[in-house]
Amino acid sequence: MRTAGWTDSVTVLDRLTAVFDAFGEHDEGLGVSELARRANLPKSTVSRIAGDLVAQRLLDREGGKLYLGVRLFELAQTVEKPRRLRHLALPVMTELRDVTGHTVSLGVLDGSDVVILGVVRAAGGCAPPASVGGRLPAHATALGKALLAFSARETVERIVQEGLAQRTSRTTTEAGMLARELADVRRLGVATDTEEWAKDRACAAGAILGQGGAPVAALSVTAPATDATPERLAPAVRAAAMTLSRRLDPAHHG
Repeated sequence: MRTAGWTDSVTVLDRLTAVFDAFGEHDEGLGVSELARRANLPKSTVSRIAGDLVAQRLLDREGGKLYLGVRLFELAQTVEKPRRLRHLALPVMTELRDVTGHTVSLGVLDGSDVVILGVVRAAGGCAPPASVGGRLPAHATALGKALLAFSARETVERIVQEGLAQRTSRTTTEAGMLARELADVRRLGVATDTEEWAKDRACAAGAILGQGGAPVAALSVTAPATDATPERLAPAVRAAAMTLSRRLDPAHHG
């Protein structure tokens, strides 16, 4: 329980945290008075905060009782999904690294970028295209093209409208060419990138597909362009992506 003196110099975030903490294990809901007592905050303050949180669906109100809101559980799901994905992907990524001898990355699409969720580095191998949490332009990377190939048409059109920025002399910057490349990815089950994002780097990537064939994430192998062609890496990458697709959604990949 927080002391009475604590309420004299607290931030808005402190008050919000106190309100959420007050729920603890109480699934049956709490009235404003009990919530104020548990949070050690004035009832008027808790009533005002609760009203704002209900409006944002972070709390639900039924009669005189308040409950943790549906939106909190939705937000928790967005955290849980990447964690589960990394957990499932790590053994497959490690095996792919061992088979190819090159660094393996896991990424998801966010807007026009790929965000890296995980990396398994090869000893003495070249650096991954980005570190965990880093962003890469989807149109200029194998990871991104693997994801875009199975994304909704509107997603690809929006990225094209935003502009296909040139990263190297080999980057695909023309909409028609990108469309042809994405069609090839769908046909072959693997995307490639030879020095399109970074000089002297070659990548092959495969999409991890979930329910209805929607892309959940993608796996890629990065190698020095002089050491391995993406086509040589493709079979192992395709197999790894298919394995993860089955593990994520066994009912649709049986």
